[in-house]
Amino acid sequence: MARPVIAIVGRPNVGKSTIFNRIIGDRLAIVEDKPGVTRDRLYGTGEWNGKAFSIIDTGGIELEGEDAIMKSVRMQAELAIEEADVIVFMVDAKAGLTHADDEVAQLLFRSRKPVVLAVNKVDNDNRMDDVYEFYGLGFGAPVPISGSHGLGIGDLLDAAVERLPDPMEPEYDDDVIRVALIGRPNVGKSSLVNSLLGEERVIVSEVAGTTRDAIDTPFERDGQRYVLIDTAGMRKRGKVYETTEKYSVMRAMKAIERADVALVLINGQEGIIEQDKHIAGYAHEAGKAAIFVVNKWDVVEKGDKTMQQFERNIREHFLFMTYAPVVFLSALTKQRLHKLLPVVNHVSNQHAMRIQTHLLNDVVADAVAINPPPTDKGKRLKINYVTQVAVKPPTVVVFVNDPELMHFSYQRYLENKIRAAFDFEGTPIRIYTRRKSEED
Repeated sequence: MARPVIAIVGRPNVGKSTIFNRIIGDRLAIVEDKPGVTRDRLYGTGEWNGKAFSIIDTGGIELEGEDAIMKSVRMQAELAIEEADVIVFMVDAKAGLTHADDEVAQLLFRSRKPVVLAVNKVDNDNRMDDVYEFYGLGFGAPVPISGSHGLGIGDLLDAAVERLPDPMEPEYDDDVIRVALIGRPNVGKSSLVNSLLGEERVIVSEVAGTTRDAIDTPFERDGQRYVLIDTAGMRKRGKVYETTEKYSVMRAMKAIERADVALVLINGQEGIIEQDKHIAGYAHEAGKAAIFVVNKWDVVEKGDKTMQQFERNIREHFLFMTYAPVVFLSALTKQRLHKLLPVVNHVSNQHAMRIQTHLLNDVVADAVAINPPPTDKGKRLKINYVTQVAVKPPTVVVFVNDPELMHFSYQRYLENKIRAAFDFEGTPIRIYTRRKSEED
């Protein structure tokens, strides 16, 4: 289910990032203690009063040159208008109402998006008098908050969540494989959709970011039904979005949340860049089946080992997704295109696979016999029982004498043994450790 989106907007130095961090706590969209996962505090997820949402921090965008600050403020507001369901407009009680605040307010009024006005740096009761001038912006009663002291955050979330729409999602039968095409701008997502469908169903352009909305395209091939979820792009007006590539992550998140399988498109001609890691990392964190699709392979200069070298590069850059297969193709010429859907079918099956409990326990017992858990301060981990509790992704609970004794390296060892025994290609595996109780 795609989460609704809250965006925090305001001029520089009003405390947007502090409030963002307060709201998400430690729940970053990409958090993984494995090498190769990029951490990015630009976006995250949160929950309040039982309602989950994604949140964007529009801070950190800086432009050089004349009127750089105003350009930055305008860009942030326009991005929020583009992406968000609800906008938190943040101003600064200490600085008072500024011309930049008025500029942002005008943009937000024209957007007709729900806006919650938050007055930050109201650190004590003496600052309450500074709040009143912001009534003049026309967004109703401002919410006084203090990011540094954590005051008023609950009131702010109450107001924002109240305005969020209910998540809407088309309903598909269980046997339909939902495939999200994700990747940075201009890697060929729309071209791949057209090639798979054999017709021009999605507008294709050489200009990055021409896909305007998330497009669901159902089709059937060899008796299997699919839905392609093409990542929404960004409207381009002039040069205002030249430095906004990070926001492709936000649209990728929306598509991933609704998918079974994520196709992580990489531009074979340009190679791997940091942004590819951001996008792939969210698919991993969301527990989706994944395939690396190296597109534009027709224009890559090739030698005897070009493909093997490119795959090695992928493995080195994406150490946290060694389970994901790699498919090389050209959406434009349809070279090797026939190889893609069989891999989609395979990883979808692995993602939904359930292993019988006795088989799972046999594999873990053999793994423990070959490599017993190390001792920790004279205590040794004892694994009592293992069971799979969920699919999509496969999720395993290991019941032990003391969860504190389960070192992450040994947990990874068990994951590798389970993966090797039952394949599980293309899907992450979740392993949780629980203390064995009398009821268990």
